[in-house]
Amino acid sequence: MLSHLAIGAVGIVILVIGGELLVKGAAALARGMGISPLVVGLTVVAFGTSAPELAVSIEAVLTDSGTLAFGNIFGSNMANIGLVIGLSAVLHPLPIDHLVIRRELPMMLLALAAAIVMSFDVVLGEQRDAYARSDGLVLLLFFFVFIFYTLGDLVRQRGNQRAKANGSESSDSVPMWASGVPQKDDGRRILTNSLLIMIGLAGLICGADLVVSGGVGVARAMGVPEVVVGLTLVAVGTSLPELVATLAAVRRNDIGLAVGGVVGSNIFNTLLITGVASTIKPIPIPVGGHLDLAATAVLSLSLLFVARTHNQRIIRYEGLALLALWGSYIIWRGI
Repeated sequence: MLSHLAIGAVGIVILVIGGELLVKGAAALARGMGISPLVVGLTVVAFGTSAPELAVSIEAVLTDSGTLAFGNIFGSNMANIGLVIGLSAVLHPLPIDHLVIRRELPMMLLALAAAIVMSFDVVLGEQRDAYARSDGLVLLLFFFVFIFYTLGDLVRQRGNQRAKANGSESSDSVPMWASGVPQKDDGRRILTNSLLIMIGLAGLICGADLVVSGGVGVARAMGVPEVVVGLTLVAVGTSLPELVATLAAVRRNDIGLAVGGVVGSNIFNTLLITGVASTIKPIPIPVGGHLDLAATAVLSLSLLFVARTHNQRIIRYEGLALLALWGSYIIWRGI
C-alpha cells in the first residue's frame, strides 16, 4: 500500500507543478491580449486549474473506475468551496465582484441542479443511476452557453472601456486590460508562455495517470470504496492547483482572479468534466453519491449566502465556517 501512496503522492506533485505552469503561461498570454482579471479567472485560470480533474476523470473512466471520477469531480467542487475559498478567506477577507454574485454563482448552482436531476435515473425507470452519454452531451451544451455569455461580457466590457478611454479619461489612467489595447509582446515571450502551457499539459497527463493508479491501488488495498478515495485524497490533490492559484492571487491582491478562478473551476468541473467523461463512458452514481451531491449543494448555497453579506465580502469567520463544514463532511464520509 505504501508504494501506491508514493505513486499517488508523486502524481499529485506533478499535477500541481503542471497546473501551475499551465495557469502561468495561459494567464500571461491572456493578459497580453487585454483581458480583465475576473474574465481570466472565469476562463483561463478556471480551465487551467480544472485540467487535473479533467485528466484524472478521463483516465478513471477509461480504466473502468467511474466512481473514482465521480468522487474526484464533486469532491473537488466541495474542496474548492470549503478548503480553497474557506482557507483564503480566513487568511484575508475576500471581496466578491457583483458579476460573480449576479450571474456566476447562480450559474454554478444551476449547473449543479442539472447534475443532481440527471443522477436520478432509476426514478425514470432505468436500471441504475448514472451519468449517461446523453446526460454528458446536455452538460456540454450548458457549458458552451456559459462560455458564450462569458465571452460576450468580455466583448462588451472591452468596447465600453475603449469608448471610455477615448472620451474624457486619458489612456494612461485606464488599466491596460480595461482599455482593450493588447500589450506589446515579443515573439520570445509568446514562445516561452506557449512552452509553459505545453509542459503543464504534459505534466497533467502524466500526473493524472499516477494519481489514478495510486488511488485505485490504495482503495483496493484498504478495502475503501473508490468514491471515498476520490472525495478525499484525489479531490484534495487535484484541488491543489486552485488552492495555490487562489492563495497566490490573494497575496497579489488580485481577488477577481482568485474568486473567479474557483467559481469558474466548479462550473468547468460540473459541466465540462462530467460532460466529457460521461460522453466517453457512462459514470455510475456510487453508493452515497446522492448524499455527496446534496453536500455539494449545501456548500454551494452557503457560498452564495456568505458572498452577499458584509458588503459582498467573505470575512474570516465565514471562511472558517465554510472550512469547518467541508472538513466535517469529509471526515464523516471517510469513516
